[in-house]
Amino acid sequence: MPFRRPVRTALAAAAVALLSATAAACGDAGQLQSAGPTQAADSPAKLWPDLRPASSPAYPYDVATRETVKGLTVRGDDIRAIDPVDVVEAELKAHPDDYGSKGPYHATVDRVKECRPGGDRALCPLLKPYYRDLTGDGRPDLTLGFRLYPTNQTAVRVYTVEGGHLVQVLADNDAILGVELAGRALIERNPADISGYEYRTTWEWDPGQRAMVFSRDEYLHTGTGRGPRKPTASPSASPSAS
Repeated sequence: MPFRRPVRTALAAAAVALLSATAAACGDAGQLQSAGPTQAADSPAKLWPDLRPASSPAYPYDVATRETVKGLTVRGDDIRAIDPVDVVEAELKAHPDDYGSKGPYHATVDRVKECRPGGDRALCPLLKPYYRDLTGDGRPDLTLGFRLYPTNQTAVRVYTVEGGHLVQVLADNDAILGVELAGRALIERNPADISGYEYRTTWEWDPGQRAMVFSRDEYLHTGTGRGPRKPTASPSASPSAS
């Protein structure tokens, strides 16, 4: 199921070096003025040369999720022929630990029923679907989003088609400010835990893993002065590749 991202902490409190230019005294017009001695270039300083090497690998930022959607076939490999509501309902059925009566997103099930004809569309959690080739095979893929109740999270999913089967190649749940598609990358914008910043995550297609890979994250200054993020429920662990 969705990728479990490590806790975001500020490893450094946005240390910014403020450089002040001082006015140099003017000499006689037209004459060169000395800027003082030139500082010699320093080579990189290797810190703690006797530090014991780590015995375990660092956090794997190439984590990806991949899962074949059960119960759905894609006619003519045309992903636009699939009803996005059917896609969401297939996920609800496949993951009772998340959407069952005791799951963190249990209220989503009743909300999705409102997406069907005759339901209250204002209560439907499904967002507008987008179609773009993110995998590089020349065919559109499906980017899907839906709200997760009763939390303040949004599910972000990407699907592709392989041999008539719908395959989920990205699954992430988070508090979302916005989502962007840039080329074949998907970028999530999230509230940061540092005031005045937002957190951005980039996912890109990895042909080796056949999935959208968590490739980059960064804190960006916004100047809006947002406070710390509120804690959200953790999704279930990612499934093994299938």
